[in-house]
Amino acid sequence: MPRIDDYKKAREIAIEELKNESFKYLANRSGFKICGENKMEIPFLGSIYEVSYPDFQFKNREDENREIPLPEQVLILHYLQGKKPINIYDEWISYREIPGASFYFGPFTARAITPMVKAFGKNFELFEKSFNVLGGKRINEGDIAFLYYFFPLVPVKLILWEGDEEFPPSGNILFDATISDILSPEDVAWLAGMIVYKLIGISKNL
Repeated sequence: MPRIDDYKKAREIAIEELKNESFKYLANRSGFKICGENKMEIPFLGSIYEVSYPDFQFKNREDENREIPLPEQVLILHYLQGKKPINIYDEWISYREIPGASFYFGPFTARAITPMVKAFGKNFELFEKSFNVLGGKRINEGDIAFLYYFFPLVPVKLILWEGDEEFPPSGNILFDATISDILSPEDVAWLAGMIVYKLIGISKNL
């Protein structure tokens, strides 16, 4: 697992690169709304963040005293670093199909698939209620599934199967085929885990 110093270094590297891009170009490329002079509005797992340019300082609009975790800041900055304007293909791939993802498949499964199945594999009603709070869209896949836009250009499908007497409940998380143009496999693993643990946190308050 990355250390805090690793996240600090990753943040510094990303900011140095992003400073070389114009603010309007970054906003147009990312799909984030402009919410003031050199500021972008970033919906993030049910919260609203603001990030300023060119210093890339983060603020939680709902609670200015809440410090935004470094892994979340780095993920947002890496999304902003996407090398070209992206059009969503609506062609879906599993994590294993992302180029270079095989090395991170174990952490991806441990952070996302296993906790999702453990929390919701036998409780679809709770899965649906949690996604309704987060803002996912019910789709017709698996036994129950939801489409969720983590970022404007990063749609994610979370799918569960109920299982039967022979097989236990199972699940999968799918990504648009453009994901490798936007984020690294490690970032995608963190992203998926963030969604799942957000849903689990929501479920505990229902």
